Amino acid sequence: MNPSDQNKTREVVFSAIPQHQVEAALALLDGMQSMSVEVGHHPCSILVHYDICDYTLEKLESALLEQGFHLDNSLLQKLRRALIYFCERNQRDNLSVPPPQQKFAKPFVAAFQHHPHGDQDDTPEEWRSYK
Repeated sequence: MNPSDQNKTREVVFSAIPQHQVEAALALLDGMQSMSVEVGHHPCSILVHYDICDYTLEKLESALLEQGFHLDNSLLQKLRRALIYFCERNQRDNLSVPPPQQKFAKPFVAAFQHHPHGDQDDTPEEWRSYK
């Protein structure tokens, strides 16, 4: 994964009512560390630039909702959000996966055979071959 894949530019779309949400969100998010914010392409939107290791769109939007902002809840926006949330969650999980550990099977098989476990058959040997 390239380091540039970690830098995200996401559009947060607000509902038209109440007005002046864009200006309030710009003022609120402008002071955030490792994030830049600008006015979006849509009249009721902002563009947020951040690193996936520091922020996610899901956390950002939930914080905005807690502050009283109203997001656009059209079907298209809900689908777009769900897809972005899913992709960012997976990308963050993939970035924090520990390296695979090398294990050799022989020592584990030998140790397993010396410990009693539930796969033991208590049937006497002469009864096993009885037909």
